[in-house]
Amino acid sequence: MITNNVTRLLDQRKIDYQAYELPEEKLGALETAAYLDVPPELVYKTIVVVRRGRGKPILAVVPGTTEVDLKALAKALDEKKVKLPTQQEAEEITGLEAGGISPLALLNRGFDVVIDASAKQHEQIHVSGGQLGLNIRLPVTALKKLTNARFAAIG
Repeated sequence: MITNNVTRLLDQRKIDYQAYELPEEKLGALETAAYLDVPPELVYKTIVVVRRGRGKPILAVVPGTTEVDLKALAKALDEKKVKLPTQQEAEEITGLEAGGISPLALLNRGFDVVIDASAKQHEQIHVSGGQLGLNIRLPVTALKKLTNARFAAIG
């Protein structure tokens, strides 16, 4: 069983979660869903998005079956424009490897977190556990509360 800062935090806050070990290579959300044998719409990916000019980077948490709608995201945050950084830039911004980027691993690091509104239809969803090879299933309400996220239709 993998233990890291994310699992320790969830244990400490007494949040009901399930951790799943995955192969070490980077798996996309759809590959993760197939590996775990869960519906793909329950596996959410975390996409790093940057504002034009200044401001905190954004973590957009969307179902693996969709892409981030940058216009909808910008509108939800009252921004004129937002853009996707390169994978290398996303890794530099977060300090995490692509495939292991997780809002749970980036608490109190100055990110705005926006979860796609579709998550509200589910009791629990899967997100990255903050490193390659670790997936976490937890209640949507706990994810929202821990990350101080807002819901918006951004998928």
